[in-house]
Amino acid sequence: MLQFEQLISELERTGHRRLVVLSGEAQWTLTQALTLRDALPGDWVRLDEHPSKAIGGLLGREYRHAVFDASAGFDVAAFAALSGTLSAGSLLVLRVPPLDAWPGLPDSDSLRWSDSAEAIATPHFVHHFCRTIAADPDAIVWLQGHPLSLPPFPDAPDWQPASGGPQREQAEILNVLEGMSPGIVAVTAARGRGKSALAGMLLNRIAGSAVVTAPSKGATDIIARFAGERFHFMAPDALLASSYQADWLIVDEAAAIPGPLLEKLVARFPRVLLTTTVQGYEGTGRGFLLKFCGRFTGLQRYSLSTPVRWAAGCPLERVVASALLFDDTLIDRRPEGEVRLTSLTPTAWESRPALAASVYELLCAAHYRTSPLDLRRMMDAPGQQFAVAETNPVIAGALWLVEEGGLSPELSRAVWAGYRRPRGNLVAQSLAAHGGSPLAATLRGRRVTRIAVHPHRQREGIGQALVRGASGEDYLSVSFGYTDELWRFWQQCGFVLVRMGSHREASSGCYTAMALLPQSEAGRQLCEQAQQRLKRDARVLSAWNGEKIPVEDGWEATLNNDDWLELAGFAFAHRAFSTSVAALTRLLLAVEMPLPALRGKIEGKKDDAQLSAELALSGRKALLARLRSEAIQALECLDNPRCQTLKNTVLQWQFFQ
Repeated sequence: MLQFEQLISELERTGHRRLVVLSGEAQWTLTQALTLRDALPGDWVRLDEHPSKAIGGLLGREYRHAVFDASAGFDVAAFAALSGTLSAGSLLVLRVPPLDAWPGLPDSDSLRWSDSAEAIATPHFVHHFCRTIAADPDAIVWLQGHPLSLPPFPDAPDWQPASGGPQREQAEILNVLEGMSPGIVAVTAARGRGKSALAGMLLNRIAGSAVVTAPSKGATDIIARFAGERFHFMAPDALLASSYQADWLIVDEAAAIPGPLLEKLVARFPRVLLTTTVQGYEGTGRGFLLKFCGRFTGLQRYSLSTPVRWAAGCPLERVVASALLFDDTLIDRRPEGEVRLTSLTPTAWESRPALAASVYELLCAAHYRTSPLDLRRMMDAPGQQFAVAETNPVIAGALWLVEEGGLSPELSRAVWAGYRRPRGNLVAQSLAAHGGSPLAATLRGRRVTRIAVHPHRQREGIGQALVRGASGEDYLSVSFGYTDELWRFWQQCGFVLVRMGSHREASSGCYTAMALLPQSEAGRQLCEQAQQRLKRDARVLSAWNGEKIPVEDGWEATLNNDDWLELAGFAFAHRAFSTSVAALTRLLLAVEMPLPALRGKIEGKKDDAQLSAELALSGRKALLARLRSEAIQALECLDNPRCQTLKNTVLQWQFFQ
């Protein structure tokens, strides 16, 4: 271990950190990692099983040395987050399978993002990662059966750790903040640049009151350390629910807080400091600036570029950024010239890696919740298609499509009835589960999962051109948080609105909208049927959501065949109440029975807690059972033979291959 002791001494001198890749059988890599732990003093944080859950408790803190187990699956978001917690002089030890076998081995982490029933191999990512570490002169790769050879130490100057006082960039921003009139300031930086320390220093300097919020209190340890007694934390939802007032609101890792919640919080306080990581496991701060911060006129933006927790040029930071494509400079360069639409196949990661990487970078900038999970999905998940608007020197736009549908008739009916929710097929399943056709999920389509146009080339029709160039067997689909602006774009592309969700998305605060662009006769019929159903139900759904649905009001008060099937699905199977609410409204108009649960919920608009208390029911499950029971009573009263026939039909749909 003498070599590693010398390495640590050198890293402490230069303020750097290093990646050590242990490649071989799981037992061998574990033995070497434990040997390093025993030989070198430090915290030696270990992330083995479920790293994405464990990492939450580590953020906002600093550690000396860590071991990350990627021998069975590689959670790259947790890996990136762990690297950001390590102080100068640290090693990040990564355990991986034998390099020659690794591309063909199933990756357990793929179960989170591939929509496959079984873990899949991830050759494109593995090859990319191996190319990255092979090209990095400072990455240490120790192969089982081979002697350890450390790369030579580069000639680097001695590092002076931060004294605890503000660094030059921090001091400049603090001077602005101390004398700031009411408004909003956003500070972005890569990890380890002292954003949280800056926030804590501000708390110590201001004369007025302040409150701190963040995705988790554990992530604010550094703020608390610098703020001392001035530190006061409240969770975002608790703060919003309270009447608490202060002169300052400080939001740490603002990009990780749902946009609507953040917007409401910001409006409550006269002065606001938002800090967020430019790139990393939470999503992208650059995209956060473009998407969220762009809503506020007069918002001041600052950035921190100089590392505080380690020296500039840190080898660990460099190799992680290269492996996970954390470069976000593409947005700063203007795409010039004529646009050429081309397709991008998975092999592009081998044949045209720079082009493939630029697609991911553009998507990151456009969608600030894009994360390394999406990179893994983009590289290796089955059923992905990409289109690119190429220009010089950078791309002007990109479209990401996912294949959906093609379920068996039996499974599609089971999805419609609520008996099954297989992985993936977001829109295809929704068309069955929330629409009127039990066979909707048998059709094949492609869903637009991401679309992005470079900020310098927007409003030129590039997005529409990308969509027009795409095709699906039966339809193209899109699911998005509804806004008038977004809907205008999809309308211009020829899409037809077929569904509006009943709950606001946590991330956007908008209702989920789904729209289709038919590509075949079967797709046209499905689209027509789904939109007709939406028009017929729009009056009820709008009243239920409190927002107008942008379709013609096609309300009908009488029950039709579709309603009877819908009601049977709710009464005898597992169709959701929110899906069936319009048909249930028509059912109440058709009968004169008391039905206190149904009438209380639909006509009285009583919430579940109030209604359960009035009916002496113990919770939501009991209330739902009562709602289904009353629906059965009403259907039997209207037409018992028809009711029994539909019951038998629907119950059969729980049996599928």
